[in-house]
Amino acid sequence: MNKLNKKRRQFIFISLLIPVTLLIAFVVFPAIDLFRMSFTDWDGFSVDYHFINFDNYISMFHNKDLWLSLRNKAVYFVIHLFMILVALAFAVLVTSKPRAAKFYKTMVFLPYIINGVAISYAFSYFFSPINGAFNGILTALHLESLIRNWLSDEKIVNFVLASVSVWRFSGYHVILFMAALASIPNDLLEVARLESATPLQTFFYIKIRYLSSTFLFVTIMSLISSFKIFREIYLLTTDYPYDSIYMLQHFMNNKFKSLDYQTLSAAAILMSLVMVVIIGLLFAVENHFGKDVEG
Repeated sequence: MNKLNKKRRQFIFISLLIPVTLLIAFVVFPAIDLFRMSFTDWDGFSVDYHFINFDNYISMFHNKDLWLSLRNKAVYFVIHLFMILVALAFAVLVTSKPRAAKFYKTMVFLPYIINGVAISYAFSYFFSPINGAFNGILTALHLESLIRNWLSDEKIVNFVLASVSVWRFSGYHVILFMAALASIPNDLLEVARLESATPLQTFFYIKIRYLSSTFLFVTIMSLISSFKIFREIYLLTTDYPYDSIYMLQHFMNNKFKSLDYQTLSAAAILMSLVMVVIIGLLFAVENHFGKDVEG
């Protein structure tokens, strides 16, 4: 038995040796060096550099472009959070087994597997002010008063692009909620029916409790999705878009092109810390609401 355990430990050690080595070499060490660089005035080329304490962070916090990009990111994140409830409602509807349920599942998941670049170009033509399909639909419905340049109007372009992102990623969230709903023990649901619980009571007192882990994962995925929208915006507007769709990635890309490595390093560290704090809070909330289920 001891010999078997020894071989098992050796196998685990050998299997993890290469991945852990690569992780340390290409993730841990660069992250440590990035943290060090954020406190220096290194320009990316000079051999010499000086430690300047928190000057890069102070300069970054006084940068209007940074706050503009964070504000715009927050808009996308809030919209994605709202659509989590819509995805959950659709998952509950589909799991009630309506007619053509398999068709609905396929259609709602289909956008997720389509290439993001293809989606960007497709929607650029769809919302085009010149022979765009969406304006054509409005014309056919005699709603010409609503026609506008959907990708140039700063008042609405955020919501248009957010709708594209939501359309693409919500299908994945629906599938996750459907899987979570299917994993709820039937015994609990049967007891609820015997106790004359209404569908709403069953949903809020039983199903929501069992969905806490899925809510956590979907919220984290929504946070990631709100960052992924950058690709679509960049393809449509390049490096310097309108203020209303200026993203954090624009800020970081432009700093990289201007060789402002010290500010770029500070921004990367800040973004990582914000992500860690948000995900930590989400885990705390999930532990609070899901602890009775796990127990």
